[in-house]
Amino acid sequence: MRTAFIPRLVNPPFGDPGLYVGLRHQGRAMQFDLGRVDRLPAAALVKLSHVFVSHTHMDHFIGFDHLLRIVLARELHIEVFGPPGIIANVRGKLAGYTWNLIDSYPFTLTVHEVSPERIESVFLPARTAFTPEPRGTRPFVGVLVDTPDHTVTAAHLDHRIPCLGFALTEKTRLNVRPERLADLGIPPGRWLNRLKDAVRAEQPDDTPICAEWRDGAAVRTATFTLGTLRERLLVETRGQKIAYVVDTLFSRANLARISELARGADVFFCESLFLDADRDQASKRYHLTARQAGSLARAAGVTRLETFHFSSRYDRDPVPLRAEAQAVFRGELPPDEPS
Repeated sequence: MRTAFIPRLVNPPFGDPGLYVGLRHQGRAMQFDLGRVDRLPAAALVKLSHVFVSHTHMDHFIGFDHLLRIVLARELHIEVFGPPGIIANVRGKLAGYTWNLIDSYPFTLTVHEVSPERIESVFLPARTAFTPEPRGTRPFVGVLVDTPDHTVTAAHLDHRIPCLGFALTEKTRLNVRPERLADLGIPPGRWLNRLKDAVRAEQPDDTPICAEWRDGAAVRTATFTLGTLRERLLVETRGQKIAYVVDTLFSRANLARISELARGADVFFCESLFLDADRDQASKRYHLTARQAGSLARAAGVTRLETFHFSSRYDRDPVPLRAEAQAVFRGELPPDEPS
């Protein structure tokens, strides 16, 4: 079965953090953190509809300028989510440039500042030199984005400043039984997407679903009830889940938040800046060790652990860091315990 999300780390494990996730069949993508993104081709960057920034330390946010340069003259809109202060950070970036020749540019940006209690949003259009237009606030209950296909959730973690961890979760996957569809004598088409949307929206079983298709030059139609088609055609399976956590202290509070955020993820992308031998340095810097990353992955019950964001002190050899994390994840070494 093909996955809905196509994730890839933007840089090598000793480079800046950043996770690019393509959304299959949607022609768009999401980016988690904006370290250096110049490794991504422009064709990939212009597909971004959402950017999620964990915090605005330079290695997580320096790529904003490069992204802006690529999308500035295009008819695109990007939603940016980040921790407290992100609106001021983005406006500070924009204030560093002169915008006297962009009044005809269609690009727009919405920045969402995620505090533990609420999300504040500001709209920034290029045509007005990014003059901010407040878009109000809403309570923060863990969910940042909620579409018929997926959700993005977040948790506030402790990096001595607020740092967001994220999870991208596909909603229940609806697969069509091809043999049952063939029995109906109706070819697949966009009407199947309407059927799936109606199921996800929990519309009543008597909701009419009209199938349309071409038979030579003629257009054919057939109408069924939602309940009939759901029973005959669809198989519901668990959707895909990806979790992303960087730059956080290994504490009891963070362990609980990360375990809940990443619970059951198919892939858990987790920083591990230091080896366990340097755990004191990790604690001082509010970062994780490889052993702690493996411990978090075990606690969350994820399927696969991908570690990255390694310290250059290890001579750019990723093998010891990966080996330590995977040994704990597989149960070959005991997990760490927060003090």
